[in-house]
This record gives sequence, structure tokens and C-alpha cells, in this order.
Amino acid sequence: MPPQPAPSARRAVTQLDHRLEAVTGHDIDTLWTYRDRGVLDEPHAQLVDRHRTLANAQIGVTFQLKLLTRLTSGEFPVDDALFARLDRTVDQLEEAASARDAAAQKVLAALEPIEAAAASAPGGGQLSTYDRAALLAIAGGAKLHEHLLTGRLSVTASAGTRIPYLQMQQLERAGLTVRDTSHPVDAGQPVSLTDAGRAALLAARRTPTTHAPKSPARPGASPSTPAKRR
Repeated sequence: MPPQPAPSARRAVTQLDHRLEAVTGHDIDTLWTYRDRGVLDEPHAQLVDRHRTLANAQIGVTFQLKLLTRLTSGEFPVDDALFARLDRTVDQLEEAASARDAAAQKVLAALEPIEAAAASAPGGGQLSTYDRAALLAIAGGAKLHEHLLTGRLSVTASAGTRIPYLQMQQLERAGLTVRDTSHPVDAGQPVSLTDAGRAALLAARRTPTTHAPKSPARPGASPSTPAKRR
């Protein structure tokens, strides 16, 4: 019997990818990166966490399908051992598909309220490219410093990006950023996004739609409902 190959390290394509991308205006890889950087607000963070679970479940389905294809390729003798392995693989495929469908339902439970909110929102994102770049920089960590000699204030992101103090004040007045005033300015006050800032950053590239567009399934994606065994 063939040894079980290691699962692919590549992210699996799921049947709900296009809906996440439509409602957020970002591709899946970007959403996962934003989640890791703490950019997302709580509803979107929960959505991405559930989507990751779905993607992992899809890997399980794909693995069992590939194994089934190999077993039926004619590479192995047709004997009782092969029949036993086929039965086990089909059972495992059915279990993997059930796990995938359960994960998809959890994604939908997190996705549908976000789609509803996007549909009812007036207009698209209001952030300028300039402000969006500043929020992205702040999302990775930033501090407000005061120069000891000149008293001049400046904001520096952890990636090295400098954000004008006037712009940071505007973002702060808009409720998009907040400073940790428990730290003195001369030592550096941490600046972070508020929940409103995270939501605005996502909405900045969202395409307004009344509902998520229907798009054909991508190659490799499995149907949302697995076929029942007879």
C-alpha cells in the first residue's frame, strides 16, 4: 500500500473565498496577513479565523481525493488489500467532507452579518490613500515621540514609516487611532488603531454591493454539499 503523502503547505481554495473577497475588498492572503498583524476588528478577525479552519478542512478533502485517485490508478494489484484500503479512504473522504461542510457553516454564520452591514452601508470607504497608508503603518506598531531639544512631535511606525503629527491628530480626532497616554511622550507613546480604525481600513477598499456576486467555483474547489454514499 502507498505511504500517505504529507499534506500540501499551500493555502487551500475554498468555496467561500470569493464572498470574503467581495465583501472586504481584499484577497484572502491579504486578509490572513491583516489578521496576523492585528489590523482587523473583532467580527472580521473571527471571520478570518473560521475561514482558516475551513481552508484546513479543505486540505483534508483534497488529500483524500488524491489518495483515492492514486489507489484507483491501476498502480496497485486489485486484491482484497486494495479493496480494504479503498473502503477506508472513502470513509475518510466522507468524514473530511463533513468536517469541511461544518466549517463552512461557521464561516457563513460570521460572514452573513458582515455582508448585510456592507449592503446597508451608505457609499464605500471614505479613507484617502494617504490616510489608508498611515493606518496600515500604525497597525504594525507606532509611537509618538517628542524631541528633547526642539520639542517637535513625530510619529514613527515600527517599519520605519514616518507619519506627520498633523495627520495623526486628524486620525485621532476621527476616532481611528488612540494613544497610550500612560507613557510619557519623551519616552514614546504607543499609537494603535481603534476598532473604528480597523473597520475603516477594511472598508476603504470594499466594493459596495447589494449582495455578494455569484462567481464560478475555482479549480480545485469542492462543491458545498458532498455527495452521499449509496
